[in-house]
Amino acid sequence: MEDGFNYDDADWMSKVKRPEEDTRVKTDDVTKTKGSSFGDFSLNCRLLRGVLEAGFSHPSPVQEESIPNILMGNNVLCRAKNGTGKTGAYCIPLLQLVDSNKDYIQALILVPTRELALQTARFLKQISKYMVGLNAMCTTGGTLLRDDILRFRQKKMHLVVATPGRLLDLAEHGHARLGNVSLIVMDEADKLLSEDFVNLIEKILQYTPKRTRKRANNRQLLLYSATFPASISQFVAKHMPHGKDGDVGAEDQSKEEEDSDDGQKTVYLNLMDDLTLRGITQFYAYVREPQKVHCLFTLIKKLEVNQCIIFCRSMNRVELLARKITKLGFSCFYIHSKMTQSDRNRVFHEFREGKQKCRYLICTDLITRGIDVQSVNVVINFDFPKAAETYLHRIGRAGRFGHLAIAINFVTDDDRKSLYQIEDDLETEIKPIPGDVDKIDKALYCH
Repeated sequence: MEDGFNYDDADWMSKVKRPEEDTRVKTDDVTKTKGSSFGDFSLNCRLLRGVLEAGFSHPSPVQEESIPNILMGNNVLCRAKNGTGKTGAYCIPLLQLVDSNKDYIQALILVPTRELALQTARFLKQISKYMVGLNAMCTTGGTLLRDDILRFRQKKMHLVVATPGRLLDLAEHGHARLGNVSLIVMDEADKLLSEDFVNLIEKILQYTPKRTRKRANNRQLLLYSATFPASISQFVAKHMPHGKDGDVGAEDQSKEEEDSDDGQKTVYLNLMDDLTLRGITQFYAYVREPQKVHCLFTLIKKLEVNQCIIFCRSMNRVELLARKITKLGFSCFYIHSKMTQSDRNRVFHEFREGKQKCRYLICTDLITRGIDVQSVNVVINFDFPKAAETYLHRIGRAGRFGHLAIAINFVTDDDRKSLYQIEDDLETEIKPIPGDVDKIDKALYCH
């Protein structure tokens, strides 16, 4: 018995206090599974209780494929769409594998942005709340280094969520001891292995156990991303010599390694038949630059918005647009990289929680990766992006976990080429917006 809850009861799962079921329509991005349940994965009862209480009834396809492979000790390269349950796909098995009786760091989750780090740590703590004795922490730039050092000294951490720069700083000065880390997740791996971060990642890996067949705790690398550019292939060849399904990079495997092979392999999970989320209907509106604010005003007056994220190309344009929208009578939040970390945290938390009845968030591409606000049903590209990757991550802020949403793009004459190129690259259709916004079928984005 624990807090009045009896895990020995054969029917204990039926007594878990689950949140009210989400009855919104979901696309097969998250419903097309093999019929597994979380109970099929032999999870720790306390972890399973946390997962069920968080509102997870059945694993999504990415969770159904990832969890058993991670629990079997395989390296994983997973290509899956934003908003289909990637965070749960690696957090759940990590918590299952971490041993709270050991007094050292066993798992790392590396992410490219502070906001994503905080969100991932929040999710970890939510589903592990009944796992007594397990300590997880989040460490990012923009906060006092001294506070992180104190937390490492006060408690023995088992799992760390971090941005690469801060973690490397802590490792180099001996505060974050990574010599026993056996599980390393890279979420948004395409960004982490880009020129901006790859040198930091390589240095962090030098502090973790070297990959060898003779170690009892062979290092597992788990890479998650919606896109897998060439930089990821190079990393795989270097650090995951078995390659996907045991073949890619196999030429790097020495005779000695073959003789002492413990069976670990790298599995490649591709859960993307198409790049864009199926529940997102995409529109474009041809506008001249001076018309944009008026068009935006018309849209937000006529659309049935639960919550809406509006993307601009620069910090100055974010602040300018926020002032204009406020003058027009709509309250909004805004966020960009020049704000202090505490202000960014506050704004994002209040928007996610729906506080101040504020439904609009104006931002740069700072929050395009991994940020999960399930009630966002409209994304507006006030400034149209140049790259397909940026576009994909922007519209992926809506339609989370298979829900329906719309994306509306303001396109000027200068953006026409980018529009056609993005449609071609993503093999998707961006439709012209109806002349009368009221004619947009509410069934496309309202529940």
